[in-house]
Amino acid sequence: MRAFLTFRIPTYDPLEKTMRLITFLLLSAFSLSAWADKPLPPNLQPLPSPPPLDTSGELDEPEVNITKKTEQTVEEYRVGGRLYMIKVTPKNAPPYYLVDDQGDGKFARQESLDSGFRPPRWVLFRF
Repeated sequence: MRAFLTFRIPTYDPLEKTMRLITFLLLSAFSLSAWADKPLPPNLQPLPSPPPLDTSGELDEPEVNITKKTEQTVEEYRVGGRLYMIKVTPKNAPPYYLVDDQGDGKFARQESLDSGFRPPRWVLFRF
């Protein structure tokens, strides 16, 4: 039990301190050489200015169709003619959402749109 309570203060000899200093200086010199600038080639030309932003194009804003019934209100959201979300608001209840996450026409019910983290699922190619 007594062996666990004793500890030793490390002592360094001057040679060890000198070796640590030399190692630190050498590593610093090598790291600084990695940051050194490379000479630029003489035939560089400036980059052309970017093309102007085209604001005349149509934005993909959703089309919203609202259908009011006696017991509920249904809002359908479409982009490019494809239905991707339905919001159903019952008369005396909180709204819920039917969302097509995969783009395959199968809707999943969600109580709110904030469902946490969902990775992006962009459609790159459609066959």
